[in-house]
Amino acid sequence: MNTDRPAPAVAAEAWLEMVRQLLSGDAGTLPLDAAERAALLDLARVAAHTSERIAAPLSTYLAGLALASIPAAERAERIAALVRRLEEQSA
Repeated sequence: MNTDRPAPAVAAEAWLEMVRQLLSGDAGTLPLDAAERAALLDLARVAAHTSERIAAPLSTYLAGLALASIPAAERAERIAALVRRLEEQSA
């Protein structure tokens, strides 16, 4: 059985840039720094591994809605705190 997956058509950074452009017309208005990106990926990981997989994108969406109005650095920390609480509750 071949488990090799084909290479994605678009690299992640290019994809995110395209999404930002389509959402805002100006990618600079939708920043996603390294800390926030890591926190969101951790949230998606926890959701996918402790719940149905569909919870991963929906959880990150909910976090984005809830935390959109605060500074990026604070968003990253709040998402990281959420991840810690979810990991504790699912342990």
